[in-house]
This record gives sequence, C-alpha cells and structure tokens, in this order.
Amino acid sequence: MFIDEAKIRVKAGDGGNGCMAFRREKYVPRGGPSGGDGGKGGDVVMESSERHNTLVHFRFNPEYKAERGRHGEGSNKTGREGADVLLKVPVGTIVYDEETGEKVFDFSAPDQRMVIARGGRGGRGNARFATSVHQAPREHEPGRPGEEHNYRLELKLLADVGLVGYPNVGKSTLISRISAARPKIADYPFTTLEPNLGVVAVGDPRDEVSFVVADIPGLIEGAHTGAGLGTQFLRHIERTRLLVHLVDVSDGSGRPDIVKDAEVILGELASFGAQLEEKPMIMVASKIDVANKDKVAALKKYCKKHKLKLYEISAVTGQGIEELKFAIAKEVEALREQALQQAEAADSHSA
Repeated sequence: MFIDEAKIRVKAGDGGNGCMAFRREKYVPRGGPSGGDGGKGGDVVMESSERHNTLVHFRFNPEYKAERGRHGEGSNKTGREGADVLLKVPVGTIVYDEETGEKVFDFSAPDQRMVIARGGRGGRGNARFATSVHQAPREHEPGRPGEEHNYRLELKLLADVGLVGYPNVGKSTLISRISAARPKIADYPFTTLEPNLGVVAVGDPRDEVSFVVADIPGLIEGAHTGAGLGTQFLRHIERTRLLVHLVDVSDGSGRPDIVKDAEVILGELASFGAQLEEKPMIMVASKIDVANKDKVAALKKYCKKHKLKLYEISAVTGQGIEELKFAIAKEVEALREQALQQAEAADSHSA
C-alpha cells in the first residue's frame, strides 16, 4: 500500500544540569567555585531525500527522541552536548503541527533541512554566578527541557503531469509506453493502487525536454468525499502543472455516455477544493484502435465547446503517442517558463 500520511511524536533532548563544585587543590589556596555548565540537548532534524519515496518507515516507528545533554562537572567541565536525531523524508512531504493544523514546512526540493524540535539549553554551573562580592555561590541551574511536538506528515507526489480519468481507461498502459515506468496492468478496475511515476524525454539529446508523469489511480463519482480510492490520491494532483484527462472511447468501457464520464471527472477535480479545475488540461481519446465512432464524435464536440485540446491515441498500437508526447512537452515548457517569470516577479517585488 502506498503510504502518504503519517503521524509522529518528536522530543528533543533536555539540557544537562549545571554543576555545583568548589576547587580544593593543594596549591590553589582560593580555588573558588568550579561547577561547569550542562550540555545542550540534541535537536530533532528533518531532511528531504530523493532516496525515500514513502512515509512507511514512520508508520512502524512513530516516536523519536534526541539524546539529552550531559550534566556539568567540577573543574569547570562543561557537559557533552546530546546527539541530534536526523529524520529523512521524501521530497514533496509537508509537515503540519498536529495540534494547531499549521503548516510547519514544505519539503519541495532535495536536501532541505529543518529543525523540528530544538534541544534544551544546558543549565549554568555555580562558577557562572561568582562575583567580586559573592565569591562562593551555591546557585546552579537545571537544564531546560527540549521541545516536544506532534506532527502530521503528508506526502504529495512531485510531477509535472498528472494522468487522470476513470479506472481502466489506459493510464498505466500510456505511462508504460512513454516512459521507463512498468506499472501493473490488468483488465479490471483499480489495478493501480498507488501512483506510478515515469520520466519522459522528448526531442534530440542536445535540446531535450524531460518531464515527470504521475499515473494517478482511477477516479470515480464521489472520489472527493472518499469514494473508491478517494481523496488519498486526489491530493497528488495538486502539485502537477498539467492534467492529461484520458477518456475511453471503446465499446468495452461499459459506460455509454462519454460526455457524462468527462464531466464527472471534472466535477470531482472541482469538488476537491484545491483549484484543480483551474489547471491546464489536455483531453485524450484513449483506445482509438477499437473506438466507437459516436463516442469519438461526442467527445470532439464536447472539447470544441469547452476549448480543450483533444488527441486520439492507442497505447497498444502506438497511434498518436508521439504527437501527444510532443504536445505535453510543449505545454510543460510553457508552464515552467510562466512559473519562472512569476517567481522572478515575486522576488523583485519583495526586494
């Protein structure tokens, strides 16, 4: 099962206690206070990694505790700092505070780091309290407790293109044709139980365009409320730049009303509430090699009415695949350029 959500509890290390001690050495007549400070407690640090692609390791081990700092010692010896705990998460993980619901951090790139629980400060030893008028202090501080938090981790796939549509419309077959991904393919609904990612390269090597495609498990009516595989996978479409909506135009789909099929999927995207319906979309008439002419005509009419680009493909025979790949690459390039311009404009505005 694809794990895309987990809850964890983290506890940073407590600081070590400050020490109360006095030097009593043979040739030091006025040794005075010599209690060292306690060491700082270890932090809990989170880092994004491309080597991880699920949150399953947090399901089986949800609690993490950093080492506490060692106590201070005599002869002004400071206690050793506690060791940090490093937690690796996949790129695309969002960290939420479980109690407030506030978004703490969004790991959108590899090797990003964040301290999610800070270790407690070590207490001061009595040597720190010595003054000219208070030469034998007995005051010393306990270490501060480390931070403690409950977090909810949510993983959203990072892909440029999301393939959407009813179960069994040919999404998995398409991704296997245009990339090196090898998803499970079978002739029954909900074959795909977890999103599959594939990297697609278009053009010659000198000016090649590459993009990542996510094959999202099939949606059905009511998916935004949890029906079928539900919202668990709708959230993965949030980060994509472009949606490719596959519609089965063959007689074997078991769904005669092709326009209703398209509208149901568009309705589910709109109902999810993350502006998915506003994303650019390419429509694809799938299984064109065994197409029903009336379905194709109805879909063409629908796309023309709603100003959607339509491509006819057969993932089995390869018909229309190259044309679709180049169309997707062109659209992705334009959207990347648009995002870059918006980011530059935002930076100049903030400066």
